[in-house]
Amino acid sequence: MNAEEIVSRLLYRDALMLVIDKPAGLPVHPGPKGGETLFHHLDALRFGLPRRPEAAHRLDKDTSGCLVLGRHPKAIARLNELFRKNEVDKVYWAVVEGGPEADEGEIDLALAPKSPDRGWWMKVDPKGQPSLTQWRVLGRGEGLTLLELRPVTGRTHQLRVHCAAMNFPILGDPIYGTAPRFHGPGLHLHARGVTVPLYPKKPPITVEALVPEHMQERVKLCGVIPDGRADPPA
Repeated sequence: MNAEEIVSRLLYRDALMLVIDKPAGLPVHPGPKGGETLFHHLDALRFGLPRRPEAAHRLDKDTSGCLVLGRHPKAIARLNELFRKNEVDKVYWAVVEGGPEADEGEIDLALAPKSPDRGWWMKVDPKGQPSLTQWRVLGRGEGLTLLELRPVTGRTHQLRVHCAAMNFPILGDPIYGTAPRFHGPGLHLHARGVTVPLYPKKPPITVEALVPEHMQERVKLCGVIPDGRADPPA
């Protein structure tokens, strides 16, 4: 990815905040194995400011969609506070294998690290941190379900572990689901939108990211076209 490509993925910009559409497969921060990360491209998003923006929250490497960036230290501190207090409304779309029988509900399962040598891998553990996910069915078809997921808490891998624990793992998940480690369909988890109450005297800012190419076929199989409108009834 070059500077022009990262700028083309900009969804929102003001004096304090940027929102970009992060592509699937690109880590946000450098890791022990090295390789390309979003961090290496952030200088292209300075837009005249003396320092690069910083991510205000996490998205997994293989999760696409809305990523919020703060443009300077004061903005980053404000955004970090909003995310810490769970005041940012985050909406994800996930194509899952099978699916719930009901049309909406919530998953209330505490989460903890799987083991010290598993890094970020998580597991359901009654002694872990409280974790709550709200879900709603957007469409069904071909043994798949398109879910709207709203993480009330923000635990590591929360949506992936919660869906797997309910026996409808996210399609393409090689860790908690059934996908192979390599050459799978790609994780079908997309940060569809964020609503950020950034300015106390102004309405919250809502930003949406379109469904990525690797998810479009399965989203259509669930009866929803990629821009989010349901197919009209026959």
